[in-house]
Amino acid sequence: MTADRHRINWLIAILFWLAVTALYAVRAVTTGGASPLIADTDDAMRLVVVNDLLHGQNWFDHVQHRLNTPFGAEIHWSRFIDLPLAGLQLLLTPFLGADAYFGAAVVWPLLLLFVLLALSAAFATHFTGRDGLLPGLVLPVLSAVVLVEFAPGRADHHNVQIILSLLMAFATVRSWSSPNFAIVAGLAAATSLAVGLETLPVIVPAVAAFALGYVLVPETARQMRLFGLSFASGAVAHLMLAWPPARWLEPACDALSITYVAAALGVGLVFLILPLLPRGNAIVRLGLGGLLGAALVAGLVAAFPACLAGPYAGMDPWLAEHWLARIIEAKPVWYSFGGLPAYTVGIMLPPLAALVVLGFILNRTTGLRRAEWATLGLFLLVGLMITVLQIRGARLVAPMIVPVGAWLIVAARARYLSRQNLVNIVALAGSWLIFAGLAIALVTGWIVPKGSDEIEPVMATAATQPAGNRYQCLMPGAFEDLSALPPERIMAPVDLGAHILLFTDHAVVGAPYHRNQEGVLDTFNFFNRPLDEAREILDERGISLVVTCPWLNEMQGFEDTAEDSFVRRVARNDLPNWLEDVSLLGATLKTYVVTD
Repeated sequence: MTADRHRINWLIAILFWLAVTALYAVRAVTTGGASPLIADTDDAMRLVVVNDLLHGQNWFDHVQHRLNTPFGAEIHWSRFIDLPLAGLQLLLTPFLGADAYFGAAVVWPLLLLFVLLALSAAFATHFTGRDGLLPGLVLPVLSAVVLVEFAPGRADHHNVQIILSLLMAFATVRSWSSPNFAIVAGLAAATSLAVGLETLPVIVPAVAAFALGYVLVPETARQMRLFGLSFASGAVAHLMLAWPPARWLEPACDALSITYVAAALGVGLVFLILPLLPRGNAIVRLGLGGLLGAALVAGLVAAFPACLAGPYAGMDPWLAEHWLARIIEAKPVWYSFGGLPAYTVGIMLPPLAALVVLGFILNRTTGLRRAEWATLGLFLLVGLMITVLQIRGARLVAPMIVPVGAWLIVAARARYLSRQNLVNIVALAGSWLIFAGLAIALVTGWIVPKGSDEIEPVMATAATQPAGNRYQCLMPGAFEDLSALPPERIMAPVDLGAHILLFTDHAVVGAPYHRNQEGVLDTFNFFNRPLDEAREILDERGISLVVTCPWLNEMQGFEDTAEDSFVRRVARNDLPNWLEDVSLLGATLKTYVVTD
C-alpha cells in the first residue's frame, strides 16, 4: 500500500511532457525565426565537437583543430555528452541529411526534460505521496532557469548537470531508508564531476550528508562506505574513459583530472576507514572524521596547490578583467540584480521560500522523515550560498526546491478542501506562486525598471545596414555566403567564432573558451589595439579574412580601446588600405579580405 502511494502515474507524466514539448513548438513558430535555434556559443561549439567526432576525430583527441588557427586549442569538455548527441545525429541522418545535427539539438534537451520531470515527480511523491505528482511535474517548468536549459537547441551540458545534481540529492535522501541508493548518489557525483566542475557545490553537501549521517547515526556506516566506494571508482572510470593513459596523472584545475580523482579516492578512503575506528559517541566520531578530512584536504593542497586559486588561475590579467569579469552569470547576486533584476528575483525568491518552509517542516517531523528533510535542506542551503556568490548556481538549486514546494501545495490544498474560504483560496494560490520563479520574474519585470543587461544595445552602423540585434548575427542564413567560400583562416569577434565553425568549413582565431586564452587575447587585441599591432597578428597567423557583425557587443570596443583600432575605424567607415570590403549588399555579416 505504501509503495502504491508513491507510485508515479506515467500516463499523466508523459502527457504533461508532451504538452510542454508542444508549447516549445508553438513558441518556435510564433517567434517567426526571430531568434536562432542555436543561440548560445557553447551549444554551437558542442555540435562542432560532435561533428568532428563523427568525421573521424580520435576519442581521446580533445583539440579543436580549427580554433586558435593555425595552432588549435584543446576543449576540456567531457565526451560523455558528445556520445548521445552523436548517436542521435546518426539516427536522424537518413531523415534530415545534413541538418541532422539540428534535429539532435532539438530532440536531446526534450528527452532530458522528460528525465528531469520524472525524477522531479519521484522526489516530490516520495515526500507527499500521489498528491505531489502535479506540483512535481509543473514546478520545474515554472522555473526561469530550468525552462531555458531544456529548450530545443540546448546541446551543451548544463541540462545534464541539473539532472545529475537532482539525482544526487534524491539518492542521498533515499539512502536513509534504502542504503543501496548511496551507490546511485556516488555514481551521480562522479559522473557530474566528469561532465563539468560546476557541480562541485552539489557534491560537497552530498559528501557532508553521508559523513554527518554516520556521526549522528553510526548505523548508517554502510551508506557512507557505499557512497565513498562508488564515488571513487566512478571518478577513476571516467578519468580512464576521458583521457589516454599517458595523461591519467596530468593535473588540471578546470576539468576532471588526477586532481579531482585524488579527491574522490581520498573521500572513499576516509569513508572506508572511519567506521573501523573506535565509534564512541557522536563527538568522538565527529572528531575522528574531522581529523581524517583535514588530513585529506592538507594532502590535496600540498599535491595540487595551483588549484587553490580556482580553475582560471592562469588567466591573463587583461582577459580576467575585460572578459571573465563581465560574464554576468559568474557574478554575485547583487551584480546580477543590477543587470537582470526580474530574472534575479525570479530565481532567488523560490529557494529562499523553500528554506523557510523547510524550517517549518523540520519543526513538525521526527525520526527518519526528519533526517530526509534535513538532508535536502543541506543541499538547498549550500546551493543557495553558492548562488549568492555566483548566480549560475541557481540552475542546480532550482529543481531541488520542488519537494518543498509540493509539500506546501499539498498541505494548502488539503486545508482548502477542508474549509473552502477566501483565506484558504489565497493560501493555495500563493503556495503555487511563491515557487513559480517564471511568474515571479514576470511580475517583477512589470514593477522594477529594466536592468543594464535587459536593454539590447543598438549600435550605430553604416547607412546600408538596418538596425538589428545580435540574434541576427547567429542565424544560419547569415553564414550562407561565407560557407560557400573555400576554407580560410578567419579573424572574427569571439562570440561569432563558434558559429562560424558550426556553419562553415573555415577556421577561426577566437571563441569564448579559457583554454583558448591565446586566441581570445589575440582576437581582442586585433579589434581593440592600434592597427599596426592588428596587422602583425593577422600576418603571424596567416589570416586571409576578417568577418564581423555590427550588432555584437564586441564591436563597441572597451574603455581602453585605441582610437586607431579596427572597431573605431570601422565605426567611422575609415578602413585601412590593407582591408577590402567584399560584403554582399544587405548581408548580415561584414566580410573583409586581407590584402598585401
